[in-house]
Amino acid sequence: MSSVILFNKPFGVLSQFTPEAGHPALDQFGFPPGIYAAGRLDHDSEGALLLTDDGKLIKRLLDPKFEHPRTYLAQVEGKITKEAVQKLMQGVSFKGYRSKPCTAEIATEPEWLWPRNPPVRFRANIPTSWVRLTLIEGKNRQVRHMTAAVGFPTLRLIRTRIGNVELGDLQPGQWRAVTEKIL
Repeated sequence: MSSVILFNKPFGVLSQFTPEAGHPALDQFGFPPGIYAAGRLDHDSEGALLLTDDGKLIKRLLDPKFEHPRTYLAQVEGKITKEAVQKLMQGVSFKGYRSKPCTAEIATEPEWLWPRNPPVRFRANIPTSWVRLTLIEGKNRQVRHMTAAVGFPTLRLIRTRIGNVELGDLQPGQWRAVTEKIL
């Protein structure tokens, strides 16, 4: 029987078990032996990360042909517009690549959101806003590249769902066994 764990990866933590360049890693969170990250989040992104000892599941989650959905909340610089959201939905070009269409909508800061440490920079003369995106692909730093391509750089990025597995009320650094079907 394989194990699958949902982890709320804190800001600044690497999605690997070996610390590197002064960044803490997954080795400090007490996971059972023999599990590995099924994907990754950059050290400056937060939220849902799956870990498992099931190599076939890892392969399926990482293989782009399966197009499994991943949902993100992005806090962006500026007041995001409906036009920018429409462009995100159609796909945007960045670094010689055109993203696949996705779902996107203007969102509000969720009530359940934990404070980030360190806090996102604050500028009194530049507002921030939130956008929710669901992608079926996972290029390196894709959400950040996409929001920048439409003129709204990402300041904070939180993955809230992978397939059918939702972050829910897990706080940063907490994890739980996954009992629901993932895909």
